[in-house]
Amino acid sequence: MKAQIKRVALIVVGWLFLIVGIAGLFLPFVQGILFILIGLLILSTEYVWAHHLLHKLRTKFPRIAHMVDVAEERGRAWIYKLSHRRHPRRKPVHVDD
Repeated sequence: MKAQIKRVALIVVGWLFLIVGIAGLFLPFVQGILFILIGLLILSTEYVWAHHLLHKLRTKFPRIAHMVDVAEERGRAWIYKLSHRRHPRRKPVHVDD
């Protein structure tokens, strides 16, 4: 039962971020692209279309993909901090120039 509630809450939060992001494209004080990316990140855990769209965006815009990866890692650390669980640290990825 708890898992189902968490899943529904995750989907609702993802859609809310996506809607706020779309509104943010037209409002000057809301970062639309940021909220759209966060919404897609959340929804990509539940929807295949969101996962594919996020993958296309990552391949088309690698610089933004790196920023999304950094934001995702910070978000995961924040969630682990709120849930009082220990954050499993990933090994740093080294990119050769």
